[in-house]
Amino acid sequence: MKEEALLPDVSECIGKFKLTFKNVSDSEIEALFADTTIKFHKKGEYIYNEGARIKGCYFLFSGIVKIFQTGVAGKDQIIRFGKEGDIFGFRSVIRNEAACTSVETISDCTLCYIPNTSLMHIITHSPNFAYEMMQIACEELGVANHYIRDIAQKSVKARLAEILLLIASDFGQEEDGTLKLNVSREDLSNFVGTATETLIRLLSDLKNEGIVEIKGRKIKLLQQDKLQQITNG
Repeated sequence: MKEEALLPDVSECIGKFKLTFKNVSDSEIEALFADTTIKFHKKGEYIYNEGARIKGCYFLFSGIVKIFQTGVAGKDQIIRFGKEGDIFGFRSVIRNEAACTSVETISDCTLCYIPNTSLMHIITHSPNFAYEMMQIACEELGVANHYIRDIAQKSVKARLAEILLLIASDFGQEEDGTLKLNVSREDLSNFVGTATETLIRLLSDLKNEGIVEIKGRKIKLLQQDKLQQITNG
């Protein structure tokens, strides 16, 4: 039986948080984490569900989560994969509304829960923190706008190529070009926005064209320039 990971202390969480919020003072970040709760979550756990009333946001100390919405006929649409150093759930806290997404761990994760009182206090008292949060929100909005354009204008194959390159950029690759992030075909299809059967067929096409190599869930990018050409249409 796998032993549960040891939890980091608050100072370790603060240290990692500073890598994202570089322009916020130490005292402000320490105040933000004064009432934080640090918890280990196993792979496959839900952090919260769409429509829930959450009373704080989350800082991902380690691990990977998927952030998604549930659409027609219960099919999930993955918005993004969250990685170490990301903060999520803040929009619902700031807007005082139900969560617009669900979050599930796709690896073992350690999360720092930040209560809404702590988050709202620093937003209203620290211009630097508020500015950094605005930058994150704007980036997420830009990604959402980009995705809407892709859905309307790009083929499924072009979206798949773009997402493979995005995963390589966000999560990195092994020395041989294999993507470090290994996700199920269902999750990948839910990220691309297509049926799993279509996703499998398109991956097979890319493999036959010598652009990728596939071994189980692992995908190796052999010709990133060709993927970029497909993305550009």
